[in-house]
Amino acid sequence: MANALTAVRLLLVFPFAFFMAQADRRSAIFALLAWVVALITDFLDGPIARRRGTVTAWSGTFDHTTDFLFVTSGLFAGALRGAFPWILPVLITAAFAQYVIDSYWVHRHTKLRGSKLGRYNGMLYFVPACMDILIRMGVIFLQPLLTILVWLLVVSTLVSMFQRLMLSRERLSP
Repeated sequence: MANALTAVRLLLVFPFAFFMAQADRRSAIFALLAWVVALITDFLDGPIARRRGTVTAWSGTFDHTTDFLFVTSGLFAGALRGAFPWILPVLITAAFAQYVIDSYWVHRHTKLRGSKLGRYNGMLYFVPACMDILIRMGVIFLQPLLTILVWLLVVSTLVSMFQRLMLSRERLSP
C-alpha cells in the first residue's frame, strides 16, 4: 500500500512538470492539484509502511527518489519559465546524487544515510513550487518571500553538501 502511494506520486512527475512549465492560471490550478496529491501521498506512505511493517531499504530509496524527481521536475520546469534560478534544481540534483553515492558507495550502507539538515531541506524543497503556483493564482505578495526562500535553500543545500563531504572525507581518511 505504501509503495502504491509512492507510485502515485511518481506518476504525477510528468504532469506536474508540464503544468509548472506553463505560466497561466489554469495550469497553476492543475499543478496545485498534483502538488496536493503528492504531498498527501508523501505524508501517508511512511506511517502506513511503519504500521504494516513493510519498511525496507528499497521502499525508502523509492520514496526519496520519487520525492526528488517530483520536486526537481517542478523546479526545473519553473526555472524554464524564469520562476526560479537554475541553481536551485541543479544543486538539489547534485545533493541527491551525493546522498546516494555517500550512502551506498562511500559508507556502504544498505539504505540511504540521511542527515538532519538534509531532511529539513527535503521537506522545504516542496515549498517553492507551491509558492510559485499561488503567485500564478494571484497571491502576488508571496514573490519576495519566494525569492528569499529559494536563496536560503541554495545556501542550506550547499551547507548540507559540505557537511556530507566532510563526513565522507573522515570516513575515507586512513
